[in-house]
Parts: sequence; structure tokens; C-alpha cells
Amino acid sequence: MNMTPEEREIGRQNFLEASGMTRRTFLKSAAAAPSLGAAYFGYEQLKGNPVKVGWIGTGDEGSILLTQHPPEYMDIVAVADIRPSNLKRAFTGDGNDDRVGLIKKLGDKKSKTIKRYADHKELLADPEIEAVVIAVPLNVHASIAIDALKAGKHVLAEKLMAKTIGECKEMIRVSKQENKLLAIGHQRHYSVLYDNAADLIRTGALGDIKFIRACWHRNNSWPGVDSWNKKVPPEDKEALDAKVKGYGFDSVEQLCRWRLFSKTGGGLMAELGSHQLDASSIFLGKKHPIAVMGYGGRNFYGVKGVGSKDKQSDPREIDDHVYVTLEFPGQHYDEDKNDIVIVTYSSINTNQLEPYGETVYGSRGTMITEKEQSLLLFKENGPGGDAGGVGQRLRTVSKANGGGAVLEASASLAPSSAAAIAGSTMDKVSRGYTEEMEHFAWSIRNNIPLDTPIEQRGLRCPGKVAMADAIMALVCNKAMALKKRIVFKEEWFDPDSTATPEEDEQMKV
Repeated sequence: MNMTPEEREIGRQNFLEASGMTRRTFLKSAAAAPSLGAAYFGYEQLKGNPVKVGWIGTGDEGSILLTQHPPEYMDIVAVADIRPSNLKRAFTGDGNDDRVGLIKKLGDKKSKTIKRYADHKELLADPEIEAVVIAVPLNVHASIAIDALKAGKHVLAEKLMAKTIGECKEMIRVSKQENKLLAIGHQRHYSVLYDNAADLIRTGALGDIKFIRACWHRNNSWPGVDSWNKKVPPEDKEALDAKVKGYGFDSVEQLCRWRLFSKTGGGLMAELGSHQLDASSIFLGKKHPIAVMGYGGRNFYGVKGVGSKDKQSDPREIDDHVYVTLEFPGQHYDEDKNDIVIVTYSSINTNQLEPYGETVYGSRGTMITEKEQSLLLFKENGPGGDAGGVGQRLRTVSKANGGGAVLEASASLAPSSAAAIAGSTMDKVSRGYTEEMEHFAWSIRNNIPLDTPIEQRGLRCPGKVAMADAIMALVCNKAMALKKRIVFKEEWFDPDSTATPEEDEQMKV
């Protein structure tokens, strides 16, 4: 959405004012605090020694988690990666602020005490390690997580939870069997910004929601900018060429570019769309979708004479453009089957004008999230074209006729001092990585009785919640592949049921 700087600042100020003093204070504090998890979400600071953690997988996501891990909660004992280049980068970083490396993060003295393993099974055999963080290619998420749980380690695994829903259910079963925590890294569940957004929606401030539009658009049409199709480091080729098949990959190239292949990844829906379908579900009260249909294709890389012409340099099998439409139940769906909320999602590789995020359209207001960093709020125009919409300052959030909250607006276009504060601090809000790791460590140390069901131990994104995100992403892929509308079944979302999407009749041609 094209807006002037003044309109954008007003949208930010509207959000701060509508959120209320307490929540606004937390957001303003975000600039000075690396993490707000304990204070904001209501759990105590960790008591006792930090949890001794092993890291399995130190690629792009694993290195981000290493950079943002909380040393007050986690003591990194060892890291493991079968790729020598990744293992080196875990310590030295790569010049990116998101991946500074353990030497810069913890200092040379501490980093020298951290053990290095070339195989995750060696790390899991280390008796000093209490828990592991897993950030590996999607096709080995489940097997490594299950190995870790059976080795007596608590598990925090990156999203997507697993390659199939059958694997997701097995991970949950083993977690219960071994009585070990299983958390999945959908970080929006730990984002202060997204929790504020969800709270505003819960109060009814936006009115009746019928439509959410989400997107993650990138432009990889320029040569050499596609981060999913990097060159294979020579040291990885040399070290793994003869043994890579033993790890579940057809070649070193497939291992290093795993996001491009159907066997090893889940495409744009798994890597990007799962985050935003997760956010949409949070906004709607964590409801499960009713049905999905969509289109996906290799509309850039698959066109002759466009993109990468050399199959060897660009062997991708995944779609480079995806568009899906999901039907979610509305607030009164049980009473009126016509109460439907539509969520659309698109991810493309040839244009990046629009920042990634979600736009929630309500009958009384519109909320826009951008890049997990800022949130804009605008009043909807009233009857007869009353003042409102983009560029209108909110006065307050109030109750209308004893009902839900509604937004009121003034006609002023001038940003106040609060808007300046919003612009200077909201861009520094934590994305939730640190908070999810804090809470994972806290949940291990908080001494909840062992007979408490594992899914009730306080995790904000346990296996059952993350499995729902995996179901949405993977079923979207199938709907696009089959070019038909697929109806979600509630038993798919039940960890105790053996029913899975991949075995369903709808999934057959």
C-alpha cells in the first residue's frame, strides 16, 4: 500500500495509542532491551544455571539463532553440522549482522570451550547436553528430532515442523513417551509486536473481520541474488561427496540447496508462507482453516530464455510463484456456516515493491504488519464518507453501545511527538527469536510436575500448534499441485488420530 511518510507515522501512532499505556510502554522499551520475553509474557527470569544446549545445524537459520540466543538462559556446550563451511561460519560469522558468529557473540575464551561435531549423533551422545536446537533441512527435521528426544534431550526445532504430518505426529508421540519438551520455532508466537496486534483484534477494535491479505514478495531475477541457490563450497564437496547419501541426500548440491527440491524442502509455502498463515491463524483465534485452493508454478525459472537457462546451475523443482486462497471460520461460524473469513497469500520471486507482512481488513479499521517490525492502524470510513481511513488520527478506543471496541478518529494529519517515538523505536522490536529460546530454557528449568501433560507446560508453540501450521502449508502445496479445492479435516489436527493429509483420498489425482 502506497502511503506518505506522514500517513505511515500516523498509522504507527494510532497503533501505539490504541494498544494502551502498558503495552505501549513495552514497545517503547524494545529499543533498549534485546529481549522482552520474561517481562512481557509473564514468566520469571531463569533461576539456576543456564540450560546446557547443543546446536544441530548452523546454516542460515541456525546461525541467526546462534547470534540471538540468550546466554543468561542457554549455555552452548557444542555445535554440530555435517557441512564444514557451516561449522566454521558458526564461530566466525559471515559479515551479516544477523549471523555474527560465536566468537563475536560470546568472546574468544568462551567460544574455544564449545565442542564441534561433524555428526549430530556424536553431539547427542554428549552427556553434558540437556537440550538441543535443531535447524537442519526439512527432510531430516523429524528423524533428528526423534533421535534427540530418545537420547533424553529437550528439543527446540526450526519450522516447518516436518516434511509430512505423519512425521509431525510421530514427533509429538515420542515427546510424550520420553517426557521431553518439543517446541517449534514459529517465532511470531513470541513476538511482542504480534501479541499486541492479536490483542487489538481480540478486543474487537477492528470490528468484523472478513479478509486478511498476506504476502512475501522478493525479486530474485537479478543474477546472483537468490540465497536459496548459492554455490557449493569446495570444502563441503570434498568432505561429503562420498557419504552424503547416508544422510538422506542424493548429492552435495541437493544438501546445500535443499530448499529447491521436492524431496528435501517444502517450497515457498513451507519456508515463507507457513509464518504468515500462522500469523493469520493467531489473529483469528488459532482457528483451523476450512478449505484451500490455489495456483503455483515455475513462472520465472521455468520459462525458456528467462532466469537461469542452465539446468545444472538452477535445478529447482519448487514453484517460484504461489497464490492460495484459504477459507477460515468466522466468529459466528458454528451458528451460520456463511460466516467465512478469506485469507489470501502470495509469494513471488520477481518483484519486491511490497514489504512482507499481513493486512487485516475489519469493518471498523485496518491493521497492517510490515516485516515483523512495525504495525500500522487506520480507521475505516464511516457512513456518508466520514473522516477516516489512511491519514486519520485515532482519538481513542471505546465501546460502542455496550458492544465491542470501535475506533474513533480526528481529522488531524499532523504526527505528534508520540508518532516520532513510534518511528524511532518500533523498527527495533525483537522478531521473537530470543524470546522463544528464553522461554524454552525457562520451561525446562521451571520444575513443573512430571505428570503434567507435555503440551500444558507453557510452551507457546508446542508440537500440536506447530503441526497445524505444517498442515496448512503442506495442504496448500497439494491444492496447487492438483489444481483443486481441498477441504481440511479436523482429525488431521488431532495428534492422537492416525489420519493425515498425505493419506487422504482428496490428495490423489
